[in-house]
Amino acid sequence: MTVQDLVPLLPLLVLAASTVTVMLVTAFHRNHRLTFALALIGLALALGTLPFASRTLPRAVTPMLIMDEFAVFYIALIILTSLVVVLLSFSYMDKVTGNKDEYYMLVLLATLGACTLILSNHFIAFFLGLETLSIALFTMISYTRFQRERIEAAIKYLVLAAAASAFLLFGMAVIYTLAGTMQFNRMPFLGELPAEEQVLFTIGMAMLIVGIGFKLGLVPFHMWVPDVYDGAPAPVTAFVATVSKGSVFALFLRLFAHLSIDVGSSIWNVMALIAIASMLAGNILALAQNNVKRILAYSSIAHFGYLLVAFLAGGSLAAFAMTFYLVVYIITSLMAFGVIALLSTPKMEFEDLEKYRGLFRQRRGYAVLLTLALLSLASLPPTGGLVGKIFLAAAGVESSLWLLLAALVIGSVIGLFYYLRIVITMFRQSDASEENILPIRRSGYLALIALSVILVILGVYPAPLIQLIQRAVTGFG
Repeated sequence: MTVQDLVPLLPLLVLAASTVTVMLVTAFHRNHRLTFALALIGLALALGTLPFASRTLPRAVTPMLIMDEFAVFYIALIILTSLVVVLLSFSYMDKVTGNKDEYYMLVLLATLGACTLILSNHFIAFFLGLETLSIALFTMISYTRFQRERIEAAIKYLVLAAAASAFLLFGMAVIYTLAGTMQFNRMPFLGELPAEEQVLFTIGMAMLIVGIGFKLGLVPFHMWVPDVYDGAPAPVTAFVATVSKGSVFALFLRLFAHLSIDVGSSIWNVMALIAIASMLAGNILALAQNNVKRILAYSSIAHFGYLLVAFLAGGSLAAFAMTFYLVVYIITSLMAFGVIALLSTPKMEFEDLEKYRGLFRQRRGYAVLLTLALLSLASLPPTGGLVGKIFLAAAGVESSLWLLLAALVIGSVIGLFYYLRIVITMFRQSDASEENILPIRRSGYLALIALSVILVILGVYPAPLIQLIQRAVTGFG
């Protein structure tokens, strides 16, 4: 590796240095505001290095990592998302009894793992990035450990993450045995292998899909999602729903750009079943919930099922449609969980649906922000969610995936009921004696307002983002 090879890695190097800096500062002087500021500065500096890292694209940094337009776009998205999560975390963490500073070190470390996933072009980098992200997430979920729900959610995540990692390792081993390489861009196509090896190669791919399906919360690997979303602190839930899933999905796109899946093959059929089950089960299970975090958890299962429609469709629209929809989903999830975080405290999460009764009367700004987020999740105008859903549907139509499109439409219609149920609850009148005393949280509030403006702009004028994404996904892989 030369000095020139380090330039594309500047975002990762800055994130690693920021993690160490927060750790050292915490060791000598504990100050919540200081570590919060250091985390923001570290993320901002990492974002600022992207123009330098992207001067010579694409560039392979050893066989394990590759920096290209696709990586630059997703790293920028992940770092910006982490910035918003840190802003949302300050007021929440300020109420934590005990040490607060290590939390920001964990956020930086998890972001580093997520960015490593995005740059991965090799199974070793894939696994290192995934485990860095997972270990940091496990600790973040259990950070406010004085509550049973936190520990329970963290243990569930740890055990199931370990099982998923085992599937990934076995799948990698099988593919390496047959392909003779662990680099994504040197993987043979299934049809290029001898007939006796194709079955084993398919098994290896299936194991990879199991591991990645767990990380994305797809049916039938979704059982951890509602429990972790519900049990984790609200800002951590926002991080899991956006940074964690977004980076894994970016890795998923890069990996399967080389591990080609033929339409009608056994793997394609299994993934189609997973997509249909995720779209339908996620929405149906959400109908029975009275906990807003669990509603959004089941909703996330359905939304990643929607993304699989474009993935299975392939064609010219697929990568673009998935990336656009993922950007909108991340913005929307940040807004939804951001409102929950701003209303919550470490000892009392604002999650029961009944608590939202009369929210418009008590905190009008929060109610409007959450309403916009829910309208986008329901794919209603004037939000970017509608545009994103149209692109996904167009990719499906291009490949004539009518059964998957039917599941997408049915799931979207079901979703309208529980999204509008939350909206209606917020606008209902509540008895004065039953009104909650809601905290005034200014940290992160302006960030949510900015996100709401972006969400509406994407619904009426998405052209700038469309151009960015088209440039990012052209010829990636």
